[in-house]
Amino acid sequence: MSQLMHRDLRHTPKTAAKAEGAYIYDTAGKAYLDACGGAAVSCLGHGHPRIREAIIRQLDTIAYAHTSFFTSEPAERLATRLVEDAPAGITHAMILNGGSEAVEAALKMARQYHVERGEPQRRHVIARRQSYHGNTLAALATGGNEGRRKAFQPLLIETHHIGPCFAYHYMLPGESEADYAARAAGELEEKILALGAGSVIAFVAETVVGATAGAVPPVGDYFKRIRAICDRYGVLLILDEVMCGMGRTGTLHACEQEGIVPDLQIVAKGLGAGYQPVSAVLVSGPVYEAFSLGSGAFAHGHTYMGHPVAAAAALAVQEVIAEERLLDSVKNRGAYLMQALKARFGNAPHVGDIRGRGLFIGLELVSDRASRAPFDPNLRLHARVKTAALDNGLMIYPSGGTIDGQRGDHILLAPPFILTEEQADEIVQRLEDTLDAVIKAL
Repeated sequence: MSQLMHRDLRHTPKTAAKAEGAYIYDTAGKAYLDACGGAAVSCLGHGHPRIREAIIRQLDTIAYAHTSFFTSEPAERLATRLVEDAPAGITHAMILNGGSEAVEAALKMARQYHVERGEPQRRHVIARRQSYHGNTLAALATGGNEGRRKAFQPLLIETHHIGPCFAYHYMLPGESEADYAARAAGELEEKILALGAGSVIAFVAETVVGATAGAVPPVGDYFKRIRAICDRYGVLLILDEVMCGMGRTGTLHACEQEGIVPDLQIVAKGLGAGYQPVSAVLVSGPVYEAFSLGSGAFAHGHTYMGHPVAAAAALAVQEVIAEERLLDSVKNRGAYLMQALKARFGNAPHVGDIRGRGLFIGLELVSDRASRAPFDPNLRLHARVKTAALDNGLMIYPSGGTIDGQRGDHILLAPPFILTEEQADEIVQRLEDTLDAVIKAL
């Protein structure tokens, strides 16, 4: 019996023995097409020789130095690269270890920013329902998925939530995308005014919603309106691009497609492509200046922040993405996969919506296509689909509670940027076989 505490205590997963390209192999030699990158992580696939060489080279130089004593060349170079590639106005980067940790840091940065500027009364954080920002306590409190929050509610800090920009469920019949974008963004201003115009620290949002709703992009000028509202009331805009960022949607940063720049931006997953645990908070000039001209420090730190080996791996990943023009691949292969999915499932009775950007695609499963009614949550359809897909040699990322944390099921696809058309076709075929088998067995 395993002594490792697994996610599901009633089930020990298969053991991954090796991986290459878009495939992972278990100890029995069975191949699994990784159509989700684990959790939208493995953007270069598995076993990339250049990343391996960068890690080994750094291990041979220095593996670790605490950042209260030293900086390191790879951390400095990675920060420079991130700032050079970031939206205009981002001037610095803090290198951390994971998405939840980076969200926590960004929240603390936002609070300290206002304190440094003489506004200690600001204490409220606003986010959106059906969002996910991590599993540590402040990140979990910020996230708006009630199913994930429920057991830990007494431990969570007070946060506030507005409705998501989720056109499939909440755009009214006859309402244009422009009108819906204005209505959805307007909820933020209403919430700020209800809490008190000078009391809000930050608004936190995923640019394209990932795990909890399934690759939901904004519509119209939603984020431009959000940016304007934040500016009007002195509220910092924190964009969580842990899952949707670093090229996943076809541009290095998902917010580039919205024409806005956040005050703080969080990146992770695709930053290091799974080769090392790494994340970053990208910091705008005004936020950095508030610290530098005020107390002179951000009151925060972690043992492994700025880790030289993690930074070396992430830097190599970003170099490969740029030099091999993989953002073009994301756009082209994403369009190919989206077209193939719509051709196969566009009129399927139990696939209600196919959405996303680049190689970040969601399929929402419904019991009735016309009414968009979800399946009974007690069926745990998403879990059945995941198990059946693995049996078919396909890794996908299904989730439940798509609509409100309880009802709804979706599948998230986030294959590697190196995906071929043949592999895209393989994903579609195996997914069809999986859904056919699961639905028939209900």
